[in-house]
Amino acid sequence: MLLPTTQTAKAQSRDLLDVLIRAALIAVLAMFCFRIFAPFLDLMVWSVILAITLYPLQTRLQRRFPKREGLIATLIILVAFAVILAPTWLLGVAVADSVEHAMGVAKSGTFHIPPPADSVASWPIVGQRVYDFWLQASTDVAGLVQQFAPQLKAAGLAALATITGLGGALLVFFVALIVAGILMAYGDNGYRSSVMIASRISGPENGTQIADLCTATIRAVAQGVVGIAFIQMVLIGVGFIMMGVPGAGLLALAVLLIGIMQLPATLITVPVIIFVIMTQGVSTATIVFSVYEFVAGLADNVLKPLLLGRGVAVPMPVVLIGAIGGMVTGGVIGLFIGPVMLAVGYQLFWRWVKDQPQPEHAQEKQQA
Repeated sequence: MLLPTTQTAKAQSRDLLDVLIRAALIAVLAMFCFRIFAPFLDLMVWSVILAITLYPLQTRLQRRFPKREGLIATLIILVAFAVILAPTWLLGVAVADSVEHAMGVAKSGTFHIPPPADSVASWPIVGQRVYDFWLQASTDVAGLVQQFAPQLKAAGLAALATITGLGGALLVFFVALIVAGILMAYGDNGYRSSVMIASRISGPENGTQIADLCTATIRAVAQGVVGIAFIQMVLIGVGFIMMGVPGAGLLALAVLLIGIMQLPATLITVPVIIFVIMTQGVSTATIVFSVYEFVAGLADNVLKPLLLGRGVAVPMPVVLIGAIGGMVTGGVIGLFIGPVMLAVGYQLFWRWVKDQPQPEHAQEKQQA
């Protein structure tokens, strides 16, 4: 009686060892695959995001020009390049002009800050400090710059690193746009593959719904976050240029960046409004400019509820929280991944909550 039991135990031990060895080999294979693919991870994520965002335009054109998927995708990418490069070039020229103008003013020594009014000293808490600092700036700019030279040097290095990082990110974005065109040319096959992967992970009954939810969430974030930030940049930047604000191009770029980071544009518009009123005085032009810029800085509060959760089968706050949390933890890519993960988790959680056995008295009522 002990021999069969011993043989069964040995067979179970051998089977368990085989399972552990296979699991270890699979883990090693997955680790090596990830390490090889890791340098291209950001590029591929951006490519998928861009392909999903632009694919509705691909499908519309395919209805008019069937069996031209590759040509249509190439045309869309070329137009996207033109649309992105034109404002980028103009913004770069504006930033370069602003920097050149600032350097010219600094070298010529014609830059002058008007002295503060006596009423500034009467401001509560910070009035005297602001008055003293402002007075020193109006009488001895060179001494003030020399006093804060280390801080200015650190800020300049940080700004240079930021500009360099933006240049590299822009290059990656353009390469991702090309890869997105290739993905759009095979969009139908890609969608079927995503449904198969989602079905394998979460079951056949959830595969299509999860794939559609991820697609809709990415498109909603692209419209509701990046689109709104771009609209605000245009609205606010036009006002800066019309009013002749120094560094209008750089300030418009800052509006775009803080809009993507889900920060209020009033962080830029309010100081600029104060600067314009202090330098140009109170007039009809400055009042109209101030009202326009303040309203444009608050435009995202109206546009977000209209665009952010559009077409997504989850509440808008879920998408908004996912966008903010993803941005904090994962940067710009997290801005898209965060809402997708939170939306999928939200749907699966409520499906699990609703999928529970009914009480016996409820079943008896249904049978009756």
